[in-house]
Amino acid sequence: MRRHYTSNLKAFSRKLRSTMTEAETRLWNRIRKKQVNNFQFYRQRPLGNYIVDFYCPIKKLVIEIDGGQHYENGEITKEDAEREDFLKETLGLKILRFTNIDVMRNIASVIEKIVDELK
Repeated sequence: MRRHYTSNLKAFSRKLRSTMTEAETRLWNRIRKKQVNNFQFYRQRPLGNYIVDFYCPIKKLVIEIDGGQHYENGEITKEDAEREDFLKETLGLKILRFTNIDVMRNIASVIEKIVDELK
């Protein structure tokens, strides 16, 4: 199996798994252990030179939970846009983005959008 990540990110991704935000933890508790249509998700997964919040390899789906630092003037930052381009164009992945507020205030809607993407 070919790895699509830089091996030095492995330790950092482990650290991120132990320090997830409240929104990330809330979503993880709803998608872990194949709870969503029996699809396996991984958290804080290294892909290329990046670590994504959640990843479903069978559907090639990345889920990102973003705090305010990921936006400038209502748009994702240049760094996040470059990262997204790499994930989409180089690895052929789909990306769903939600804000911390989306997850904390309306988790049911977030799960519904994930289920729709998994179809």
